[in-house]
Amino acid sequence: MTLIEEKPEHTDPWDLPELRDTGVPWSALDTRGKVLRVFVSLGKLVLLLGLLYMFICSLDILSSAFQLVGGKAAGDIFQDNSVLSNPLAGLVIGVLVTLLVQSSSTSSSIVVSMVSSGLLTVQVAVPIIMGTNIGTSVTNTLVAMTQAGDRSTFRRAFAGATVHDFFNWLSVMVLLPLEVATGYLYVVTKLIIDSFKIQSGEAPDLLNVITDVLTKSIIELDESVINGIATGDPEARNRSLIKRWCQTFTNTVRLKHTLMNVTVPGPENCTSPSLCWVDGNYTFTLKNVSETYNIKKCKHLFVDVNLPDLAVGLILLALSLLVLCSCLILIVKLLNSMLKGQVAAVIKKILNTDFPFPFGWVTGYIAILVGAGMTFIVQSSSVFTSAITPLVGIGVISIERAYPLSLGSNIGTTTTAILAAMASPGETLANALQIALVHFLFNISGIILWYPIPFTRIPIRLAKNLGNITASYRWFAAVYIICCFFLLPLFIFSLSLAGWQVLVGVGVPLIVMFIIIIVINVLQKWKPGCLPVVLRSWDFLPLWAYSLAPWDKVVGVITAKCCCCCKCCQVTVDNEAHTENESVENNKKSHTEVYDNPAMSAEKEVENEIKIELKILKMTQL
Repeated sequence: MTLIEEKPEHTDPWDLPELRDTGVPWSALDTRGKVLRVFVSLGKLVLLLGLLYMFICSLDILSSAFQLVGGKAAGDIFQDNSVLSNPLAGLVIGVLVTLLVQSSSTSSSIVVSMVSSGLLTVQVAVPIIMGTNIGTSVTNTLVAMTQAGDRSTFRRAFAGATVHDFFNWLSVMVLLPLEVATGYLYVVTKLIIDSFKIQSGEAPDLLNVITDVLTKSIIELDESVINGIATGDPEARNRSLIKRWCQTFTNTVRLKHTLMNVTVPGPENCTSPSLCWVDGNYTFTLKNVSETYNIKKCKHLFVDVNLPDLAVGLILLALSLLVLCSCLILIVKLLNSMLKGQVAAVIKKILNTDFPFPFGWVTGYIAILVGAGMTFIVQSSSVFTSAITPLVGIGVISIERAYPLSLGSNIGTTTTAILAAMASPGETLANALQIALVHFLFNISGIILWYPIPFTRIPIRLAKNLGNITASYRWFAAVYIICCFFLLPLFIFSLSLAGWQVLVGVGVPLIVMFIIIIVINVLQKWKPGCLPVVLRSWDFLPLWAYSLAPWDKVVGVITAKCCCCCKCCQVTVDNEAHTENESVENNKKSHTEVYDNPAMSAEKEVENEIKIELKILKMTQL
């Protein structure tokens, strides 16, 4: 309800702030001052590039940590083919698995490998690909949470991050029913695959060439383990995700020395009657057995560590989050110090100015191409959208410009997947490429739905209203993330497991109620006369049912009580230490002050205790 309502304000909170230059003007500096400022600016630029590098590497390590913690669980989730056949369950599984591994590329590659091995059909895999698109947008939403210190900055940053979320959710709400009813994405991509004779090639490594130097020295994962679990390989479950040997050799050539004597249950299991003999209760045959030889060991930090995957994953998770948040805070501080005065004015003008009439509409599409190109270079939509989120927060990029950049990042990450699919072997190339094209066509269809006509840019309006809510009630940001990316997918998944009857019986009334509430809200704002008197406002409901203010008081009380408990514990510890010190001092004084009045000292102790109790009461007062 609150997302739809737009409350008029005297000052527009979405106006980009003026980044004023508080330093000494360039013209007022002497030669030494000018040289010093140039060197300081160059130093800041180098430091900014270094922090960006560490930020990107920490995102890569974070993805590896999530795979170590939940990678095998992700493989188990994908293994249940009966559940995957339900489109809603497939969508939710795509979301949850991408949240577990924190990489849409990883979850997409699992889907591609399952389609290539014949465990999944392309039609079943389409909803899962849609789910991976939603799951990858949580990263920049979490990044926006680090800017919760300042209300206006947090308003812009959270809106800039969630505009990506709303685009993905709205696209799924329209395109998933369309796909279930008509098979639109499958049919179009099948026609494209059949029309072109596509040959396999190699996916280029762009940014990975630079970042792998650091990330592979920290941890290196064996991606085939998750794929093996998903495709039903029993040996994969007992293998570690941590890569120990970086260079191996598998003897698969059918030569004489690869034939080995093996025991089989009976003569019918022999490779041929001529290569079969029985010795007592045992039956032997010659089979072509491939052997793998370890040649070169990896050189990362955890190669010789005897810890389970979960422990290593938790260690990397904590360290990568620490580095990620530290880099982000320092990047924002550096950008605030660098983007001032004329520099800020030039950058803001370049990023936010439209082309002159009648070519103003072209600007947004150029921004989409820029977003796609930048994402193709960094090979991760999470990295690109997480990098522009702080810029939206400090007011360098407007949310209207961040929206097409985010749409471009969605296209950029699919082009990487297409190139990666083209590296597949010839027999699996068609299916792998079709899944990658489904992802690409899904995002193109979403852009056609929610961008060309200004009226249809609903994600911007929803993101702005959510930004206003989270600026007033900052705790609501955490509620939004937990509900949209965890509770709602789990709720839909549990209904899907119960069967179509339960899903329809519970889901349809909820959707109808949701639509009725939206219609009533719109009519209350624009045509209240069309509604009965009772429905012209929500005053007939209790306040907590249509306003966040009562919930804010509850959160405030809980937070205050928690803080007071912590303070009380600290005061108690301090008082105990203080009492011990006083007792020691009193013991020392007792030897020298033989004329002390014991009654007066007792009164003093009571007075001190009363003061301490009053102090505690004052600190616990709400």
